[in-house]
Amino acid sequence: MASVMNAASPPFVVAKDTPKEDLGDGITRQILGYGPEIMIVRVWFEEGAVGQVHAHPHSQSSYVESGKFEVFIDGEKRVLEAGDCFYIAPHLDHGAVCLEAGVLIDTFSPLREDFLSEGA
Repeated sequence: MASVMNAASPPFVVAKDTPKEDLGDGITRQILGYGPEIMIVRVWFEEGAVGQVHAHPHSQSSYVESGKFEVFIDGEKRVLEAGDCFYIAPHLDHGAVCLEAGVLIDTFSPLREDFLSEGA
């Protein structure tokens, strides 16, 4: 099986035509544009939903599109609202608790190969 690391989205991604994945526990994910070096993902959180603490080898920058989140990165917690952003260096522990229902726009480099293989 060929590696998904060479995969790429179409040049234009229309959100209403792009599937969403229910991850359970109040979290839904939609993979948007991506190529080998970058991936953008929209993630909906219901109030009280928890993005469990985890780490990965990817750089991540996330934009708070809406809602309010308590974000944990490498031992520090901050409450962030719409318009705020956070950056996570590779291999740092991080997670989030949704305080008010909202959406995060996550950008990863390189692409999250695991996200593509989970849907396969």
